[in-house]
Amino acid sequence: MNPETLPPRPNHVLATYRWPLVIIALGLLALFAFLAFLWVTKRAYDETLARGGRAGEYAVQKAESIAEKFMSGNITRSFVAAIPEISTTGIGNLELATANQTEIFRAEDQKSILWEKLYLGKTVSEIRVPVTYRYHLRLADPWQLDVSGQTCVVLAPAIRPSLPPAIHTDKMEKKSDEGWGRFNAREQMAELEKSITPTLSNYAADERHSALVREQCRKTVAEFVKTWLLKEEHWRADRFHAIKVIFTDETNAAPEQITPTIQLK
Repeated sequence: MNPETLPPRPNHVLATYRWPLVIIALGLLALFAFLAFLWVTKRAYDETLARGGRAGEYAVQKAESIAEKFMSGNITRSFVAAIPEISTTGIGNLELATANQTEIFRAEDQKSILWEKLYLGKTVSEIRVPVTYRYHLRLADPWQLDVSGQTCVVLAPAIRPSLPPAIHTDKMEKKSDEGWGRFNAREQMAELEKSITPTLSNYAADERHSALVREQCRKTVAEFVKTWLLKEEHWRADRFHAIKVIFTDETNAAPEQITPTIQLK
């Protein structure tokens, strides 16, 4: 046999692939070591959580919550949610009377085209809503008490509406009707709803509405003054036994011509 055709010797093959095999073996060892590390870590975590029970779960959840609060979006959201909404409770006011009414809001819109030759119809929207109007006076405003015989004449501050009026949305009724060529009922209803609060505020300040409660307001003020007179032991037959209330906007009222608001019975 010709020496040149002999197969390569085994030692020569091992020498050729020795380093690649070493690298592959080291890589496999590193992979096995990493997998073993993950298994040991998970097992230790499970054992710790099992020993800790709910305390361990709470600690994990608490850590996640704390971590979330350091994210800018959550910090802003938490801060805004913590700001209370402050409004006056009417301290310093004497609540006088309330009036309940059902108010009706209505809007109409008709349209034609082609130089008014083609009528597209009319859109009509209507809202009926119960409203409670409240009225008060400011105790800090000027008061004047005069004596006329055994009658206490009270010049009380002006009646003021408490704004905005209370709208009972749970009893609100809405309806709309569109002409054959109209498609704006939704927009019309939205505009009508937006007008309710400012319109009712104007209604509350209107003299026609306040006139409905004026006499009840007068009685409330008289009872308020009577309570003070009782405390001072002045409300009795030999001292004051009548109270007349006049509001500052009643400029033409003559005390001697006014019927007593309340009298001692």
